[in-house]
Amino acid sequence: MADLLVLQRRELLLRELRATGAVHVAELAVRHGVSPGTIRRDLTELAREGRVIKTRGGAVLPRRNVDGRPPSAEGGAGAAPAQDLDPRTLGLLVPSATYYYPSVIDGVRSVAARHRARVVIALSRYADPRDLEQVDELLASGASGLLIASSGGTHVTDALVDRLHATGVPFVLLERRTDDHHEACESVVSDHRRGAFGAVRHLHRLGHSRVGLYAYPSPTAPLIRDGHAAAVRQLRLDPAAPVREGHRHPPGSRAAARQYDAFIEDCLASGTGAALVHSDQDAIVLLQRLRARGLRTPQDMALIAYDNELAALAEVPLTAVAPPKEQLGACAAQLLVDRLGEPGGGAVRSVTMQPRLVIRQSCGSAQH
Repeated sequence: MADLLVLQRRELLLRELRATGAVHVAELAVRHGVSPGTIRRDLTELAREGRVIKTRGGAVLPRRNVDGRPPSAEGGAGAAPAQDLDPRTLGLLVPSATYYYPSVIDGVRSVAARHRARVVIALSRYADPRDLEQVDELLASGASGLLIASSGGTHVTDALVDRLHATGVPFVLLERRTDDHHEACESVVSDHRRGAFGAVRHLHRLGHSRVGLYAYPSPTAPLIRDGHAAAVRQLRLDPAAPVREGHRHPPGSRAAARQYDAFIEDCLASGTGAALVHSDQDAIVLLQRLRARGLRTPQDMALIAYDNELAALAEVPLTAVAPPKEQLGACAAQLLVDRLGEPGGGAVRSVTMQPRLVIRQSCGSAQH
């Protein structure tokens, strides 16, 4: 089990590194709730595998060419000649570089590389929202178009929409919409309601009449709750199954353990034998808490995780709802590149992408 947690943590370190280009030992230790020595050992092992380059106090990624290949002996620094680069710069605002959004960023970068465009990333963290300031920072960095995943909920604020329009540059919303359905804004979103509905429907088809929901507080959580509730109504499931939203506690803390245990108690008391859990990390810990009680997955409690970031690494590989994160980033970047090539022309496009259900062992149905 310890080896599994190490692999999960190292995968998260790599995701953050790919998103930001550099990481620092002290910040990673606090964020992941481990000692600086543990992070140093992780980085040492990743460096031994050639996946990172250690620096004083942290690490950076090995240098890459525009097309993603390692630099050749003749290539020197690995950067494309300036005359070959498109002068367009895509400014990307995201609320996290450690979870969910690294895959979105990969999609953006793939399209940018194909069009010889530059990507500049700004972070407006959930705990420290600075959307308006970061938009200005991106513009100051030379962004000629903006991709916006704001730090609030699934809808951007009126103030941010006004600011984006005032910039005079094209923009595309990522996993965000405007409150005003008549607002002319291009957007690319995942249909999280449908993703949650599909997960509950799958458990129902496996014979479960009660399907609980545990949701970690995030912009996605309200949409998952809506999808779960719609499935309970339309499939005529027992509404007695517990629905809980956890609170933000340090990983491994007693407070975190208590809220998982409380959800398990609710499931046992109501005879609930299946649950949808957002996110993967919460599903992995819940799986461990079930095992500590002598309960088996999927025999005693079938689980489906939401996000599919780490689900395959769980001790019982987790069936998971997988939003199309990389495709979403690529689609949004392509919309922006198209708009930059045709300012003011063409129809305003809003794209909705459907998550898929990846079947593994935790739900009790055959893998396919």
